[in-house]
Amino acid sequence: MDEIRILSPQGMLGYGYPLESLEYGLSQNPHAICVDAGSTDGGPHRLGKGVGGVSRYATKKDLKPLVLGAKNQNIPLLIGSSGGSGANCRVKWTVDILKEIAQEEHLQLSIAVIYADIDKKWLLTKYEQGKVKAVGSAPPLTKKSILESIALVGQMGVEPYLEALKEKVDIIVGGRTYDPVMTAAIPLFNGMNLGLSLHMGKILECGALAATPSTAKDGMMGIIRHDHFLVRPLHPNRKSTIQSVAAHTLYEKSHPYLLPGPGGTLDLSQCQFNQEDTRTVRVTGSKFIPSSKYEIKIEGVRPVGFRTVLIAGVRDPYFIQQFHLIIEKVKQETADYFPELKSNEAKLHFICYGFDGVMGQLETVSANPHEVGIVVEVVASTQELSDRICAYVRSVLMHIDYDGRVSTAGNLALPFAPPELSQGQVFEFSVYHTVQVDDPLELFPIKRMTIGG
Repeated sequence: MDEIRILSPQGMLGYGYPLESLEYGLSQNPHAICVDAGSTDGGPHRLGKGVGGVSRYATKKDLKPLVLGAKNQNIPLLIGSSGGSGANCRVKWTVDILKEIAQEEHLQLSIAVIYADIDKKWLLTKYEQGKVKAVGSAPPLTKKSILESIALVGQMGVEPYLEALKEKVDIIVGGRTYDPVMTAAIPLFNGMNLGLSLHMGKILECGALAATPSTAKDGMMGIIRHDHFLVRPLHPNRKSTIQSVAAHTLYEKSHPYLLPGPGGTLDLSQCQFNQEDTRTVRVTGSKFIPSSKYEIKIEGVRPVGFRTVLIAGVRDPYFIQQFHLIIEKVKQETADYFPELKSNEAKLHFICYGFDGVMGQLETVSANPHEVGIVVEVVASTQELSDRICAYVRSVLMHIDYDGRVSTAGNLALPFAPPELSQGQVFEFSVYHTVQVDDPLELFPIKRMTIGG
């Protein structure tokens, strides 16, 4: 085929999109609808808790028009990182929603489901063989971190999707997936260039975030040919510019030109962006450099305790002048009262908005604000202990004495009652590493099913 058209309806399934944008996109006769449904951007808790980043209501609301549009035009719908984390439980959650849609709309749908959960014993074997390495600043992997993991997923490359496309199904529901893959799969299945296909996938993965005005709540159309691709937003009030598309190429990257992924690296050092028309950008020069060893990123999480949060505000100028000294006194008094803080069974952390709440120790502005927002975080071995410590911190902060203090109470403005907010179990990444595999398909079983009727 000389041209493949991919419709990306939004930046994340469940974020919402204008129906008129989808209708316009479908009128352009796309060869597939491809949508991302997950990410680790929100941290490890989604994988740990088995939850998503958007509601079931929003997911179903967004999915139904996509399913109907794809079915009516007899094109496939590809969903990546289903349910947020792409774990098997979230893949099933997505399939259950599709079953409801099929029943309500009296549809029969063929589905290929690609699973991404990783077996601990398999990972331990790879670790013992020395075939695992850390990603970025992650610490070296240990046997202990693998055994403590309660959930593990692999981030699949394009190969499982290419295999699933052979089934000629209506919908592919993918587990944890490298973001550009859903868009790249159809062009690659039809013989397009790998580098261009993955780069177009990188641009389309977040919908109209690569347009101006920028948003993840609208869509883009990608048109790939043998020596270039074009991207333009679906809505007439948006446009692609050289700056917007080039800027999104730099999005979520540790290097301006190189983007590592399963099986190799996307090299954009010779990439060129040209304005095709007022709403469309042409991209050329994207290349893919295969690696000598095929590696898959593994994401794993372990529980580290239970969190309680306190939110408060301070406006007394005398308090603010002595702010850091007061906070240290509160920390010390709390640690003296709770031996769990000294034994590391519990941890106490302050985020101080107005001083350095965003930048922390990297903050360069030292001017005193007229008010400060305080977020107190306690993480402890049980929720009860976490709640208990956080309540104690609040009581000390409310009544602690300091030079110049006139009132006998009321140091804090507390927006909520009760002021302490129990947050439940907390997780951290225990595995954030790449593992060498012999076959890109070996971790990702594919199951075909038919739903509705």
